[in-house]
Amino acid sequence: MPTPKQMEKLAAEAARRPGPFTAAPDAPLPAEYWEAVLKDARADESGAQKRRRRLSKIQRYVLRISCRRCERTVEIQTADAVRLYGGNAIWKDVALRLLDNTCQQRTGRHEEDGCWPAFETP
Repeated sequence: MPTPKQMEKLAAEAARRPGPFTAAPDAPLPAEYWEAVLKDARADESGAQKRRRRLSKIQRYVLRISCRRCERTVEIQTADAVRLYGGNAIWKDVALRLLDNTCQQRTGRHEEDGCWPAFETP
């Protein structure tokens, strides 16, 4: 255990020496950061664009939709979805049909009833 005098000396040295993360909170991020973000495969499409994809363009094996309200989750294999709804069907439309009129929490008011979809986009 260092003595109080040694601790004061270490603290003074640390205050003089700049650390690796001394940038101000509002300082711009380095170019390397933005390059890494844009090279990431997830940066290509937004969530809305993924929901508007046709079933025939989705590479994922299983499609999943869940309700934010009743926490119910529905899964369907992509091949089955294509067989049932067609390859040109939009993923969002298919997902809403899978959840349609099945929410377990009912209020009796048309505006409030139904599932609130949470898309787990492929």
